[in-house]
Amino acid sequence: MSHHDETGLETEETNNTISSRKVEGTTVYGHDAEKLGTIESFMVNKMSGQVEYAVLEFGGLLGMGSDHYPIPWHQLRYSPEHGGYVVDLDKDALKGAPKYDSANDDGFDNARGREVDSYYSTFQTI
Repeated sequence: MSHHDETGLETEETNNTISSRKVEGTTVYGHDAEKLGTIESFMVNKMSGQVEYAVLEFGGLLGMGSDHYPIPWHQLRYSPEHGGYVVDLDKDALKGAPKYDSANDDGFDNARGREVDSYYSTFQTI
């Protein structure tokens, strides 16, 4: 089903899919329903095209001084009642997670991927 968004651009959306433009900026909540941050971007596997990580922006003011946390996509669950995503973490657990120091840090290699996956493997997938 085609829709036109507020910019006049046609978007394709079904009950199970959504444009990445609409997901970016969506709030992410911890298991305690406290806001952890917002989804800044996605990291997509170049070969399969599957989303592997959502990059969570946390802290800072208007994007300044923010930290950026890649979270394995399977750790996130969309919650219609929250209008956002829920992850089995709280702020303390997030602060201990691997992160980027800036939005311009693109040094996400296989070693960093293993570090992220290892950290989140200790948390229950929702």
